[in-house]
Amino acid sequence: MKQLCQKEHKQALILRLKRVEGQLRGLQRLIEDEAPCETIAQQLSASRRALDKAYHTMVGCMIEVQLMGKGVAQSDARPVVEMLSRYG
Repeated sequence: MKQLCQKEHKQALILRLKRVEGQLRGLQRLIEDEAPCETIAQQLSASRRALDKAYHTMVGCMIEVQLMGKGVAQSDARPVVEMLSRYG
């Protein structure tokens, strides 16, 4: 298994996952406190989007590592990764 492409990517991914973790704890509290279903659904959706964003970041990083392993310069691989993050 290849490592994350850069240390900054690893740190950004960890921070994003910590935010998702906080969102999930907040969701648990909402459910325990019997918050309105619409509020819970909105927070579930936001948490899912945040986790999807973390996934797209990870996939982009994997693509970057693969491209660089095939001799593509990081500066040439970066636009592909950014496009995935933006539109993924």
